[in-house]
Amino acid sequence: MRTIRLVVAYDGAGFAGWQRQQNALAVQQTLEMALHRLTGDPVTLHAASRTDAGVHALGQVCVFHTASPIPGERFALAVNALLPSTVSVQASCEVAQGYLPRHNIAAKQYRYLWYTSRMPNPFWQTRAWQTPFLLDACLMQQAAGDILGSHDFAAFMAAGGTVKTTVRSIHYASVKRQGSLVAFNVVGNGFLYNMVRILAGTLFEIGQGRREPEMAKILAEKRRVEAGVTAPPQGLYLVQCWDEPFAADSLDSIVLFP
Repeated sequence: MRTIRLVVAYDGAGFAGWQRQQNALAVQQTLEMALHRLTGDPVTLHAASRTDAGVHALGQVCVFHTASPIPGERFALAVNALLPSTVSVQASCEVAQGYLPRHNIAAKQYRYLWYTSRMPNPFWQTRAWQTPFLLDACLMQQAAGDILGSHDFAAFMAAGGTVKTTVRSIHYASVKRQGSLVAFNVVGNGFLYNMVRILAGTLFEIGQGRREPEMAKILAEKRRVEAGVTAPPQGLYLVQCWDEPFAADSLDSIVLFP
């Protein structure tokens, strides 16, 4: 059997998340059904991240095993002909046996978007957290700088997370404004359950002026109650994944805005 690696983009608005479910449509089963039609093999996908309902991806990484003779780089075009318009394989290749994204991915980039305007924009309804507040991106950037490095992020994990350690390393964190859009981009070696959405909710309160830009203090407390709200899912994007350890030259490939 061969192992094929896919890079997948999807609009999460119409899905119950990435992970296959019995009573709702998920991205995983949508893609698995298309790959089964293409190869004739029973397909189980293993992904880098189990994104929640409503969360989007530009660079989800997943693998599957197949006996199909289709060249690795041709799977993307072949399977896209069988997928709905809300899911698209951006790239494909054959990788070594034993490759698993949850073990082999060394860093991931997430983006959270706010659309800040007194007038709601229908286009951003399912693609950003729409708010009439302007948000102070400078204060938010100041706070984001505090999460760089290795920290215990227990205060930014939602109930239900089961991990051996809540320590994670953040390689890059920034908040920038472009017109009505404010984007929080973060790159780390791993993320806890709802960690990015809780970070985004905390930054949102800081941008409103409702909270001081003291992320270091929240980290030190290690209690979920000290952090802000959990931001809604529609503003969150899994942007890209790195197989190699994140290095300084990787900064050149960080995508800040759509």
